[in-house]
Amino acid sequence: MKTFSLSILCLCLFTGCSKKYLRSYQGTPYSDSQYLTGIQSIPGKVQCEYYDNGGANVAYYDTDDSNSGSGGLNPKDGTYLNEFRIDDAVDISYTKAGGIDDNPHNLVKPEMKQLYVGWTEAGEWTNYTIDVEKKGLYQIGVMYTANQNAEISLAINGIKKSGIINVPSTYAQADSIEWRQWHHWNYIKSISLMELKKGTQILTLRTVSTGQMNFDYLNFVRLD
Repeated sequence: MKTFSLSILCLCLFTGCSKKYLRSYQGTPYSDSQYLTGIQSIPGKVQCEYYDNGGANVAYYDTDDSNSGSGGLNPKDGTYLNEFRIDDAVDISYTKAGGIDDNPHNLVKPEMKQLYVGWTEAGEWTNYTIDVEKKGLYQIGVMYTANQNAEISLAINGIKKSGIINVPSTYAQADSIEWRQWHHWNYIKSISLMELKKGTQILTLRTVSTGQMNFDYLNFVRLD
């Protein structure tokens, strides 16, 4: 009787679960009149605001049912940025000048008028349809803010791939403007390493603990 090593067994289980997840997944890549790309390609940046279409519990999970940014903080005025995905519960805003996101306490200067996912809470997640151009080991970077130390995780096709990722706080004691503590941007070149297979897959970004983070993008760089 032939026996299989544990690693081969795990690979078979992972492959089977991944295929089943993809077959049953009801989300679709996001696109609109200004963002026509749809599926996001790796290597490259996965823009967090372009999570999949499909609604709550399919493309995302949010702890409340309102968008705190679009139509909330950013008034409903007919503009693309202020009303971006206004009917979704995922909280979305964009970087602004005037001492808000271009403040002197940034660790890395962000581009202005860049959409981002914000107001994150523990347990929330967003899905992204990605196309991995070549299998291999990828280094993952993140452009973000964090009012406190927090944790995230990444999954592929419903399978956890990263473990718990620590996200360091960008809180700056020197900044006396309290609300701006959510607007100190930083870029970490490598928050995780991940082996990815070639082809279309579903990436899940999950807030594990604390929240209080804003996510601009994840950057995937192939190492081998």
